[in-house]
Amino acid sequence: MSILPVRNELGFFEIRLESIGGLGANLAGKMLAESGVLGHGLNGSNFSSYGSEKKGSPVKSFIRFCDAEVAIRDHSPIEQPHVIGVFHEALYKTVDVVSGLTGDGIVLVNSTRDFDDVKKDLKLNYGTLAIVDALGIAVEEKTKVNTAMLGALFRICSFLNPETMRNVIRKTFEKKYPHLVEPNIRTFDRGYNEVQFKTYEVPDHAEGRSFTRPVPQLGYNTQAIGGVMISQANSILKDLSGSRQGFVPEFHQEKCINCAACDTVCPDYCFVWEEGEDKRGRKQTFLKGIDYQYCKGCLKCVEACPTDALNDLREVIGYAKEHSVKQYFPFVGGVR
Repeated sequence: MSILPVRNELGFFEIRLESIGGLGANLAGKMLAESGVLGHGLNGSNFSSYGSEKKGSPVKSFIRFCDAEVAIRDHSPIEQPHVIGVFHEALYKTVDVVSGLTGDGIVLVNSTRDFDDVKKDLKLNYGTLAIVDALGIAVEEKTKVNTAMLGALFRICSFLNPETMRNVIRKTFEKKYPHLVEPNIRTFDRGYNEVQFKTYEVPDHAEGRSFTRPVPQLGYNTQAIGGVMISQANSILKDLSGSRQGFVPEFHQEKCINCAACDTVCPDYCFVWEEGEDKRGRKQTFLKGIDYQYCKGCLKCVEACPTDALNDLREVIGYAKEHSVKQYFPFVGGVR
């Protein structure tokens, strides 16, 4: 008898993970599929979709489960998942993370915010929303977000036995990183136990979200004259906030000695300076603040700062907008 709670018309139970590079969604998908196949005798498949294989770029991981007698001949990206796991809330800005969600689907979000606020941002009308502070758990346990998210996903997918994932964690880490086995098991258990749920009334015959396939912004009809790349790899117009993995540098101006060590190591022109005079009336350049639009949260500036003027801060929604100091770059012939 099948243990799968629901299936689509092809007999699959499908999960899609939405993340950014560096949070471990690719590995999480592999481990989740392995647990279902080796631990429960299901047929399963997993693959991921990502771009330049760098931290901060969008990543999707797809997991399919079906009964043992059903062959998996569909290896296309999952467009109508039963469960969606969102590893990073900054994805809301650029990715429709709940695109194609089934009418009775479940969305898991790595967040500390209120259910209704997250629901509003996701534009959900009904269904079940699950929230877990995966980043907080990972920081406390000195692990990564992905294991905490796996714990919450196992709570959602009640047909999966958590012990099978603990075995997969041991198998994954014990040879190369034995010291990470127990911390990751603790992280998994905390994700499983600390995830919270809220269900918004699902009407009878609820329809799922329509799936929209992203269309490239630049093509032969939409490319700027002369083939000028106005945004890709251009930190003047590009918003890099989606690259951050949960932390930003916090600036304390009263402790700053304006040594520019932070600006020297910053790869993205985040720091804003202004000319002024010191106490003796001599001209000097002073650090005014940080333009968080360009900050990808690498925290190299925090490491370089010789004082306590910069420290790492766990980012909350709205902090960057409230504390960002804008800068404007001069253009000469369209080039900075």
